[in-house]
Amino acid sequence: MSEALTEQTTFNASEIQAISARIDWEKVDGLVPVIIQDYRSSQVLMMGYMNSDALQKTADTGLVTFYSRTKQRLWTKGEESGNSLGLVNLALDCDNDTLLAKVNPIGPTCHTGTTTCFDGDQQEESQLVWLHQLEQLLAARKSADPESSYTASLYARGTKRISQKVGEEGVEVALAATSGDKAELICESADLIYHLFVLLQDQGLSFDDVINKLKERHK
Repeated sequence: MSEALTEQTTFNASEIQAISARIDWEKVDGLVPVIIQDYRSSQVLMMGYMNSDALQKTADTGLVTFYSRTKQRLWTKGEESGNSLGLVNLALDCDNDTLLAKVNPIGPTCHTGTTTCFDGDQQEESQLVWLHQLEQLLAARKSADPESSYTASLYARGTKRISQKVGEEGVEVALAATSGDKAELICESADLIYHLFVLLQDQGLSFDDVINKLKERHK
């Protein structure tokens, strides 16, 4: 199974076929614009076009497939680079002429090597995008030389030490709040969140798992 499809998805082929039937293909001259958005961070990654065959192939494979106007053929993102887009969800706008595809990107989306095609990594980041990028960085440090960074050294020292740090930082957060020191509370909260992210990665989990549990409880 493609790495892009290892994350849980919410689409199914019949839903996509129903969306295709609603698209005003005549209005868009057979090519509907598709906005591609990271389903975790909500960062807009790129924009492409699909004809009905490209949409059907996307439904069949779960990998976002466009119609290339320059190559005049179907083009599955990542077919050469390996940087694919696993479809998570697809939505049609109110005018039935634009699609929004939420995806699980594998590797950088832009051919220049940046995360997004929109001004590369220079675009102003949302807080959620930054958190997602932090998690990716922490995940990459799991296999790094322990001498190369504090994060790598934490992984090398094992789960017990990482767990201890989460506990210590949790106490520091409580003490800062009790003392009324807001600046210290911000600093200690940052330390707690950082170490919690490291612990989640150590256990093969992600912040998504925590968010999903919160969503479940909210229902």
